[in-house]
Amino acid sequence: MSKFIPLNQEVRTHISTREAAFHLNRRDQTLRKWASLGVGLVEPIHVGNRLAWPVREIKKILGLDA
Repeated sequence: MSKFIPLNQEVRTHISTREAAFHLNRRDQTLRKWASLGVGLVEPIHVGNRLAWPVREIKKILGLDA
């Protein structure tokens, strides 16, 4: 079982699809589908062939922005 950094302790600006899915309580594939269709709650950036999800936006969605 993987351990994820709590969002209130996260220092990176972007996180992986797997981490974002965990925090948003969604499946990885759901986030990938959001990205491919241009829909969803958060818009990722592309880093090579991977997606990086903005921590700031995830915090806003979850009501954790300070």
